Amino acid sequence: MDRRKTGLLIVVLVLLAAAVRENLVKRPPAVHRLTDGRIDMCVTCHEDQNPGPAHSPDTVGCAVCHRGDPLTIDKEKAHAGMYKNPGDLRAVPETCGTEGCHAKDRHLVENSLMATNRGILATLLYYWGEAPNQYEDISVKQLIDSGRTSLAIDYYRKLCATCHLWKSKNDLPDAPAFFNEKGGGCSACHSVKEKGRKHPLLTRKVPVENCVRCHNRSGRVGTSYQGIYESEGYGTPYENGGLSSRRLPGDRFYQNLPPDVHFEKGMACIDCHTRDEIMGDGSRYAHYEEQLEIECESCHSQAPGRTRKGKTLNNVRRENGRYLLEAKLSGKDLPLLPPRAGVCDNRVHERVGCEACHAAWAPQCYGCHVKRDASDTHLDKLTLEETPGWWEEGRSYLRYEKPALALWAGHVVIVTPGCQDIVTLVNGDNGPASHFNSLTVAALSPHTTRPQGRSCSGCHADPKTLGLGEGTVTMNPDGSFAFTPVSRGVETPDGATPPLDAFVTIDGRPLQKTSRPDLRPFNGEELARILKVGLCLDCHEERMDDPAFRAYAEGRDCLPFRKRYRKE
Repeated sequence: MDRRKTGLLIVVLVLLAAAVRENLVKRPPAVHRLTDGRIDMCVTCHEDQNPGPAHSPDTVGCAVCHRGDPLTIDKEKAHAGMYKNPGDLRAVPETCGTEGCHAKDRHLVENSLMATNRGILATLLYYWGEAPNQYEDISVKQLIDSGRTSLAIDYYRKLCATCHLWKSKNDLPDAPAFFNEKGGGCSACHSVKEKGRKHPLLTRKVPVENCVRCHNRSGRVGTSYQGIYESEGYGTPYENGGLSSRRLPGDRFYQNLPPDVHFEKGMACIDCHTRDEIMGDGSRYAHYEEQLEIECESCHSQAPGRTRKGKTLNNVRRENGRYLLEAKLSGKDLPLLPPRAGVCDNRVHERVGCEACHAAWAPQCYGCHVKRDASDTHLDKLTLEETPGWWEEGRSYLRYEKPALALWAGHVVIVTPGCQDIVTLVNGDNGPASHFNSLTVAALSPHTTRPQGRSCSGCHADPKTLGLGEGTVTMNPDGSFAFTPVSRGVETPDGATPPLDAFVTIDGRPLQKTSRPDLRPFNGEELARILKVGLCLDCHEERMDDPAFRAYAEGRDCLPFRKRYRKE
């Protein structure tokens, strides 16, 4: 071999050695041993994939969650049978829910309301006349497995079915990212994307943002908690002559209102809501109030720290003679104050729920105009297939001020339009087929708590608050009351509706359905008693020890009223 060839060979060998050395430095060893001695070679290709300390790849590996074959570096063989999202409820029996991991939680989560959507489905069937009550045992999984459908269920499948734990992440390729991030089973709550982290962080410290992915429609408690009110679609207030830049996913305009005081103090949803009421306790509850454990008195009482089901709150403690709540995300200690003596514990208010007074505002979506066109198709969010029937929704108007009150099991609560459905069904020839109206009010905890409660006149002298709607209350010569509404209702092909913001007449006759059998408006006698106190407030002070309120508490009219209208 001549010198030129020998020199060329040496150069090639040097370059090859350098390349091999660089590759060995950059790539981890092909054999990756876990702390317990098991071999998991996934990190040979997937570097810097760390879901956090609780699921460290050095401790549990990758395949115990994602499955696949961890003993090969052949891409096709390694990925066979792998789950991209181990938290998907379809994968959980082989991943999160296996023995040694979170086996007991699988049953709890699958029966929770966030997985079954039982309350939503059963109530919708009742609203639309397809069930005799609101308690049918139905679930998203049953719909997926059976293919069951009806008019109401078709509506749910196409417009509502993106918010439940059986939804797979990234299953709607043409949808905005916000919708694709919904669902995912365990990952819906416990997976958090962080800047600079390749693998999502898996954590028990669930941020508010994860909850709000779903809790931003219907009752809108997630957005309301943060002081975000979805406004009308006018794009106001305008900015430099253009539409407002304040928009929620789905191109929905919003305005900022006072947030919940708990949010202001730095509290996340999980600081109040317990593990069992979020993930479920194994029971197949019909509605949220059955699964719910927390109540205001759990923190704001003389001896806080227990739920209404008698369970102990794990972030409440007594220290130096006072009670503290430890915020689960920040670790900050927050003092727990008892209700205001002489006001919240006054006999007049003994059946008034805390939020009936302390919720500053509530989103109220009036008149849901729904149309189904049988000549077109729409994506079924459960099957991801286009099926006949295109749905469209609109609304009459939105409000946030003066939430209305009603009685639920004897307690005064806030109510809002549940589903005021005004439905038009169009047949395949693009002609009207049929119409029906279903106006319903539902109880709501709006999550807009403020320290300052409503004024006395805000309840006793406001017809909208009492369920009568906007309008004017007057007194007849005999001392009875009359009401003149601003709205006269909506004319529809199925007949006129009552005023959308009214669900009771001045004599106590209900105008709309309610979401629960024991939820009702004030009756005629109750309305008269409440309004009589309102007459006194122009002169009397808004104080619980004022004679006007003492008379109310004792079930009698004040002396001036008796002299004027009872001829005493």
